[in-house]
Amino acid sequence: MSNLKKTYLKFIQIQESTGEKFQDTLKQLKNFYLPFCNKLYKLYKSQNRPLLISLSGGQGSGKSTITQILKIVFNSIFKLNVVCFSIDDFYKTALERKKMSKYLHPLFLTRGVPGTHNCNMLYKTLRDLTKKRFRPIKIPKFDKSNDDRFKVKYWQKISKKPNIIIFEGWCVGAKPQKLKDLKKPINILEKVEDTKLTWRKKVNNELKTSYKKIYKLIDKRIYLKVPNFKYVIKWRLLQEKKLRLKSKKKTMSQKEIKRFIMFYERVTKNMSTDYKNNDFIIFLDKKHKIKSIRF
Repeated sequence: MSNLKKTYLKFIQIQESTGEKFQDTLKQLKNFYLPFCNKLYKLYKSQNRPLLISLSGGQGSGKSTITQILKIVFNSIFKLNVVCFSIDDFYKTALERKKMSKYLHPLFLTRGVPGTHNCNMLYKTLRDLTKKRFRPIKIPKFDKSNDDRFKVKYWQKISKKPNIIIFEGWCVGAKPQKLKDLKKPINILEKVEDTKLTWRKKVNNELKTSYKKIYKLIDKRIYLKVPNFKYVIKWRLLQEKKLRLKSKKKTMSQKEIKRFIMFYERVTKNMSTDYKNNDFIIFLDKKHKIKSIRF
């Protein structure tokens, strides 16, 4: 337990050095992370293969941070081998998206929405990670500051069979909408730049097909529920500030972030109203702290 506290507090300290101050750190560990991991551990023990967990939520909600904390607890207390990665790591390359923007719609040049990920690569990775007969694999990595995929030599190498896989991403588990719900634009981006609904329909169709196939592989789904959409914007701005401190490369301005979030807005808001179909819901308060977990 002392080793867990030490590792956990060290991780929090690193996060605070580039971002916001964490609230009630040890209380959060005791009241939420430990009992939650204990429940997930029991689920893992009940099946004879790796447990594939997804963790979704709006931009800046803390998916990567919570993923790392869960990994720390699983490693320290349960001695499990945990593999973590994001759907963001499976974005199509800049060149692939450039081609999409020419033959499908200009908005596909911007990474983010369903349709801008390499679904075949992602599906194969999840299948390979959950096989009983495990073989070492490499998981791609995406460089957000460069808006392109890292070279293969920088990819995450998985040489040991995982016990638990945490697959996080803003749109993981998202469901398609009905056609009539797509017609009314949700923001100025859709109204002005997607007048014929070409982009919206393609995104929606991707959720019906390629992404649905991927999401069916997930054993248990966790959803981070933010207080409301304005906190998605606020916390995503904070995330960019963090990225700016970590990297010397070009990052987005406040105006660019606000436009960028418009690409995500429809799916994000739809997930926020349709969150009850998840196995676990983590409610966050306005201070970015875990308020409660619903099983």
